[in-house]
Amino acid sequence: MAVRIALGQYYVADSIVHRMDPRAKIVAAVAVMVSVFFIHTPAQLALGFAFTFGTLLLARIPAQRALESIRPVVFVLLVLSLFNLFLVNTGDTLWAAGPLRITTDSLRAALLYSLRLIIGVLAGAVVLLTTTPSQLTDAFDSMLSPLSHIGLPGHELAMVFSLMLRFIPTLADEASAVMDAQTSRGGALGEGSPAKRIRAVVPVLVALLASSLHHANDLSRALDARCYVGGAARSHWHPLHMRSGDWLALLATALYCAGLIAVGT
Repeated sequence: MAVRIALGQYYVADSIVHRMDPRAKIVAAVAVMVSVFFIHTPAQLALGFAFTFGTLLLARIPAQRALESIRPVVFVLLVLSLFNLFLVNTGDTLWAAGPLRITTDSLRAALLYSLRLIIGVLAGAVVLLTTTPSQLTDAFDSMLSPLSHIGLPGHELAMVFSLMLRFIPTLADEASAVMDAQTSRGGALGEGSPAKRIRAVVPVLVALLASSLHHANDLSRALDARCYVGGAARSHWHPLHMRSGDWLALLATALYCAGLIAVGT
């Protein structure tokens, strides 16, 4: 049983977005993610998708690859849209069957809220698809460095983020191996009642917890052997520099946010 995790995997290409400073990409993506909560009309939704798909074109990322990377999140959004569809009771009734009722407001909430969140998810996916884990680590290290001046562990937080990205595929492979081992012993995870399926997941979680602790112990020993000191000054092979293209990208993002406000008024 293979566990494929496409979210966060780097997509190799030579594009303007790939060559951008990772700090500029992170700031722009956060701005787009925050802006989706101000989308309340179809015109704003169309503008958001136009900006997002335009960014995907500039990044030379195939639409299929982008959709594959956000597939698990889209499934969750579909479930949430069903809740909005049947739990919102205001507006004119379009369909009713017993206690279930679909209204104009519930249909609008189910479509609008889910679609606008897809824009934010795609914005985050663009950053992950066009930025290597090392670049993300350097970006967060640079952006969190002011915390070190007030006694907070800015460098350590960036280090933890880097390790998290590094071990996601490792734990996914180990989860696949554990589930294959459980299946070979007759403990199939997808069979039986819901209670039986939940009990079948417990051994997998215990094995992954033990494996995570083992990796953490090995990692701490490796850091000690290399005399790692958190927060110590370190040099970079590729120092981060904001160029004119990065500032233009931030300006385009600011204009997009202003356009959302203008379209919504």
